[in-house]
Amino acid sequence: MRTQIAIIGAGPAGLMLSHLLHLQGIESVVLETRDQQAVESTIRAGVLEQGTVDLLNQTGLGERMRKEGTQHHGIRLAFGGQQHRIDLTELTDRAITVYAQHEVLKDMIAARQAVAGQLYFEVEDVKLKELDGDRPQVHYRHNGQQQRLDCDFIIGCDGFHGISRAAMPGGLRQDYTRVYPFGWFGILVEAPPSSDELIYARHPRGFALISTRSPGVQRMYFQCDPAENVDQWSDDRIWNELESRLENHDGWSLKKGRIFQKNVVGMRSFVTEPMRCKRLLLAGDAAHIVPPTGAKGLNLAMADVCLLSQALDEFYRHKSWRRLDSYSDDALQRVWRAEHFSWWMTNMLHTHQDDSAFQQRLQLSELQYTVRSRSAMTMLAENYVGSPFQMM
Repeated sequence: MRTQIAIIGAGPAGLMLSHLLHLQGIESVVLETRDQQAVESTIRAGVLEQGTVDLLNQTGLGERMRKEGTQHHGIRLAFGGQQHRIDLTELTDRAITVYAQHEVLKDMIAARQAVAGQLYFEVEDVKLKELDGDRPQVHYRHNGQQQRLDCDFIIGCDGFHGISRAAMPGGLRQDYTRVYPFGWFGILVEAPPSSDELIYARHPRGFALISTRSPGVQRMYFQCDPAENVDQWSDDRIWNELESRLENHDGWSLKKGRIFQKNVVGMRSFVTEPMRCKRLLLAGDAAHIVPPTGAKGLNLAMADVCLLSQALDEFYRHKSWRRLDSYSDDALQRVWRAEHFSWWMTNMLHTHQDDSAFQQRLQLSELQYTVRSRSAMTMLAENYVGSPFQMM
């Protein structure tokens, strides 16, 4: 089989790139190891920057998001028994939209299948070959048959544990990693929203986050040991922990319900450089990971593929390598800004076992300054809502 672009992975980056290329008249094939149901049901963060919302709307993928998503104009930082609102829209003229990532994926898959896009699930034994030449190949097995896909470019969108980054020459690639000594204990709850905006709470017992998925399903997290066993946490123990970390003097209370999912999320920062080697390019989690505190993962993937689609469009229209040559440097500027912001939010809001009393007071001082200084609030808001994407 022959195509112009082979895309490894049907996550947000791979599916959006395939959709953008289709709109530009560029052929692509998407290969995914999981089945469609697994892709569409994996629960991930759902905070969309204004740039992601604009991209979905401008490319015809935003109809259900506009109906079912919820626009938020602020977030709340909670510490010392009080909540402090950061007015994102007043500070930046932009907002965020809460719409779960698996719902975004459903919309993307439906769009690709509606135009008979070449999207293959349950692909096995994927290997990338001939990466040094002008005609790279992807070898794989599908429905029991061995296949070979010839292409002009391979785009690795297969996440942190995928094969694409590993195929980059080791001598060329430089990896930067920080693994955090804590994780998030996450729950999904059948309950009405406890807040109309996200609450980021810092407490001596550890961080907590109150988020939402829909009017009837809420997402909540609290800081934990990354090796925590969820089976050792009863529902009562979970609610007691969340209430302790969210204690306040403002009359606010947590709305409870039936907990139907529990999991522990690890925390890491990771970047690989460069994001391109000849005709192999990386996008999304294959190239970078951020701790979820800054809500950047999906949004960085969308920004990556915006750049990639434009670079590939210029290549096919004008036979120009200019934007492909600059893709890695261009993408990494936004990546490192998001990495710093996510690291900063994480360190400001989480407790560390080895922190001295002095360090704890510094952390509290930083929070107090952030909610009292308009300049500090503006910095947080600008990073949280994200800068506009480079659209076509």
